[in-house]
Amino acid sequence: MSVILGEREHRYAVVEGWGMDAAPDLPDVTAVDVDSADNVYLFCRGDRPIRVFSRDGRLLRSFGDGLFVRPHGLHIAADDTLYCIDEGSHSVVLLTPDGELVSRIGGPEPAPFMSGKPFNRCTNAAISSKGDIYVTDGYGNARVHRYSREGELLMSWGEPGVMPGQFNVTHDICCDRQDRIYIADRENHRIQVFDAEGTFLDQWHNLHRPCGLAVADLGEPVFYVGELGPAMASNQNTPNLGPAISILDHKGRHLARLGAPKAGIEAGAFMSPHGVAVDSHGDIYAAELTRTVWARSYDGSPPANVRTIVKLKLL
Repeated sequence: MSVILGEREHRYAVVEGWGMDAAPDLPDVTAVDVDSADNVYLFCRGDRPIRVFSRDGRLLRSFGDGLFVRPHGLHIAADDTLYCIDEGSHSVVLLTPDGELVSRIGGPEPAPFMSGKPFNRCTNAAISSKGDIYVTDGYGNARVHRYSREGELLMSWGEPGVMPGQFNVTHDICCDRQDRIYIADRENHRIQVFDAEGTFLDQWHNLHRPCGLAVADLGEPVFYVGELGPAMASNQNTPNLGPAISILDHKGRHLARLGAPKAGIEAGAFMSPHGVAVDSHGDIYAAELTRTVWARSYDGSPPANVRTIVKLKLL
């Protein structure tokens, strides 16, 4: 019997073993997104870094060897162009759905640390209705960059800090149909909201290290937030701090919070929902750095074929 998470209209069945029969060697999955046909793209840290699955978990194709140094974020635009954010080469790599290189923005060398110039360990990208490209930057910057669809830098905003418009690890990004920009400001435990010009509008709290971020248009936008668990020795075993997936409405109010009180690999628990995506059916996919987290937090190696991608089917 499936494990059920959530409540009311936000109830999900955990699809155990999704994708694992087709790819039992699946490495850590750092990001996930879906294309216009609801095919699921996993961005992995290992051989064949991009793996494409059907909704029912069948492996369709894989590609990307030699293109990336350290995969991090993935965004699939409305025209199904893949925006692959390579933290290791400080660049955004544009690919066709079959893996043909379209162009590259940035890289290969990093900008100076906290200089505000693109990029230093960039993390993810989002595309506005006008085709502008917004990039979160990232681990070595505290910045958001806006590019034209041709790859011309138009503007940047943000600096290190805790005040509105300041950042402490800009980790993920999405935008809604009104081109409001939502930033997972991870180590400030919040999501910040801006207009298309970078003007601060709002901030949402009651989150723990928001890491992955996705939006679905259900009349009003609904947001799916992958939250990491505690990272300090003093609170590592504290329950109810994540890892989890929170579902928020367009005002930042919680609609549901999915997960177990503590990290785990059992059905219904998460280890590290580093990236999230939602398909047109409302199903959720969570990319997990399970192997990395296990190595940092536990003695020994994780179990063989431990899952690094989770599917939750909307009931």
